[in-house]
Amino acid sequence: MRIKSKSYVMPTYGNKNLEFYKGKGCYLYNKKNEKFLDFASGIAVNSLGHCHPKLINALNKQSNLLWHVSNLYIIKKQEEFAKMLCKKSFAENVFFTNSGTESIECGLKIIRGYHSFHKTGKTEIISFDGAFHGRTFGALSAQKNKKYTNGFGPLLSGFRKIEFNNINKLKKAINHKTAGIIIEPIQGEGGIRPADLEFLKFIRKICDQKNILFFADEVQCGFGRSGKLFSYEWAKIKPDLMAVAKGIGSGFPLGACLSTRKACISMTQGSHGSTYGGNPLAMSVGLEVLKIISDKSFLKRVDKTSRYFWKKLKEIEYHSKIISEIRGAGLLLGIKTKINNLKFSSKLKENKLLNVPAADNTIRLAPPLIVSYKEIDKSISIIKKVLEEIE
Repeated sequence: MRIKSKSYVMPTYGNKNLEFYKGKGCYLYNKKNEKFLDFASGIAVNSLGHCHPKLINALNKQSNLLWHVSNLYIIKKQEEFAKMLCKKSFAENVFFTNSGTESIECGLKIIRGYHSFHKTGKTEIISFDGAFHGRTFGALSAQKNKKYTNGFGPLLSGFRKIEFNNINKLKKAINHKTAGIIIEPIQGEGGIRPADLEFLKFIRKICDQKNILFFADEVQCGFGRSGKLFSYEWAKIKPDLMAVAKGIGSGFPLGACLSTRKACISMTQGSHGSTYGGNPLAMSVGLEVLKIISDKSFLKRVDKTSRYFWKKLKEIEYHSKIISEIRGAGLLLGIKTKINNLKFSSKLKENKLLNVPAADNTIRLAPPLIVSYKEIDKSISIIKKVLEEIE
């Protein structure tokens, strides 16, 4: 039975009790001008915090020149941004989208198209337990998570899900039909679970041996969140494809699918498209974000602050009867609790620390990459206070 609501917006996000009217840096403000420490970051989106002056300047400047033109025309900043992305990653070609799930869909098409072009007969794509790749049918079919698929079947065929971080299970699952393997180097929605580096290395090795495409989903864990520009770098490997979004625009709707030329051989004229993908406004913001985040000193600072945050959370874990595990990597961290994670999340919000619940009874902490030691200390004080109240 559907509950009547005064809102004209579809009730897909449940009940809401917080509203913010402005943001600055790592903080959001409500109408009472109360300050909330934002360690949700729009679900790992606001990589440079709220209203970063350089992004405001880039957006304002471009908004006075040109908002949108069709991709049937040359968009100079799109070419510039694509080149910069390729130079700073494994990629040789880029397709721009507006979101993470669109980037995933593009990558899934590339996998199928590659094997169709080479007439290999391979069509099956392997994914892993706990995965979240988006809410379109391709993404839903890949992750096979009942939480998101109930009532929306039938799903698309050609996907196989196996246990995360299990090399033996992966070996057994691969067969003559395996076309691609899609994996998040750090699972976000799945409970902030990092892939073992040896597991990622094995995937790269088996993909090379069996003519399988390695598809990295870095929608949530990419763009500096791990302490490197891209999370795959920690394993010292390179994927064939990668989906990115969220932090790429620091709040502006933007995504991309990165690929080697070899992998995207089927992406010819008319094979794929996007009305808004790569528009001048998005490209102006994205370029500025990449320039800031890809700076070595910026990434070094992210790595240092994330290690500091990890150490402080582990100290709390050691003394707490409620926390069962601190997990994650970089500035994508999770607190797995022995109590209901929604209750814990709500208590933190009441104390003005914003967070996002995740699977496996975990709450997610994904502060902006510009977060200071002082702001981390403040979050630790709030977490301690809430734990003391509950215990």
